Amino acid sequence: MASTRYDIPSSMRRRFLSTLVLGAGSLALTACGGGGSNSSTAASSSNNTSPSTTAGSQGTSNVSPSPAASPQSANETGPGTGSGTSSQSASNASLNGVLLDASFGVKGDGITNDRVALQAAIDGSVGQILLITGQSRIDSTGLTLRSNTHIRFAQGASIKMLAHNTDWYQMLRIWDVSDVKIESPYLDGSKSLNAATSGEWGMGISIAGSSNVTITSPTTIDCWGDGIYIANSYVADGVTSKSVTINNHLADGCRRQGVTITSGDTITFNNPIWQNIAGTAPQAGLDIEPNDNSAVFRAIRIVNPKTLDCGGPGIQVDLGSLAGPVAKTVDIHISNHIDNSQNDGPFSVGGLEPSGYIVTGSITSTNPVWKENWYLGDWIPSGPTISVVNPTIG
Repeated sequence: MASTRYDIPSSMRRRFLSTLVLGAGSLALTACGGGGSNSSTAASSSNNTSPSTTAGSQGTSNVSPSPAASPQSANETGPGTGSGTSSQSASNASLNGVLLDASFGVKGDGITNDRVALQAAIDGSVGQILLITGQSRIDSTGLTLRSNTHIRFAQGASIKMLAHNTDWYQMLRIWDVSDVKIESPYLDGSKSLNAATSGEWGMGISIAGSSNVTITSPTTIDCWGDGIYIANSYVADGVTSKSVTINNHLADGCRRQGVTITSGDTITFNNPIWQNIAGTAPQAGLDIEPNDNSAVFRAIRIVNPKTLDCGGPGIQVDLGSLAGPVAKTVDIHISNHIDNSQNDGPFSVGGLEPSGYIVTGSITSTNPVWKENWYLGDWIPSGPTISVVNPTIG
């Protein structure tokens, strides 16, 4: 095995100690913790953060995003006929238990601000299926989901941001709730319509302190910050997002990340594609990075991810803020990662410096296919084992 030094990748935002060049087989390293500053507000806690086509295990061509196109049964895709905003109106316009957004006054015409009507639809459909049928626009207030929410997007349906001037928003908030299902959401953050000139906290889907969340085939494009952001609760101490499964995510053209995980327990991404991420650091397809010592990284599973043409690393793991008075054990496993980066590399791990705090566990990437080598920085040999198993590089 040979070793050499490369320029420090800007995405890690810390001094790198070395870069390891891997051949076939596996490499195992051990390291331990270092301290980091805490985040002071819910908004600033996002500082480290926040396709309909299945990603296969081969190939690196970009996927062109288009409005959600998962087929629905014939009785679920027609336009709503009611114009009322009450639950009774929704009941009258329901089809086999599916409530239509139009029955709550949602126009879906691509022009009208549907945010208030969509929120009424969400609030009035708890425990049932809400079908989004048109091309809705919303303002930067965003939408708040409830426990037992089930939202389905019909073929061609979408939600897009209107012109705005803010560096902080969440198009869909899944905060402190449980048992949420979303099918084929298509969310457009309209970054070209944002008059803000700074910031990085505009999220497509924000999940905080929630459990039993399943999102199937989400598309998040052109967000000011991240396509999806997963964190601890902002209002209840020690409440971690748990049992979150996201299948076939496409993030395209977001400014900061395709996905950020700042904390989570049993978080699974199956077949994601994170591409064309650029605009503000770290510009990663996936960033696993805690805000403070309260974070949890338990059973994080990233299966068959593709990171394509990202401005920063394909996948970044930066644990600098995790170490603290409470000892931590991390469990992160990435399998079959494909990356075509020739900038900051496919996989960057770092952030831990000598501190006396305990961080243990394992970080593993198995069977990756990368154009370039991976990076290790600011890491000491008494904490999590880092394993890159059977890589193909070049």
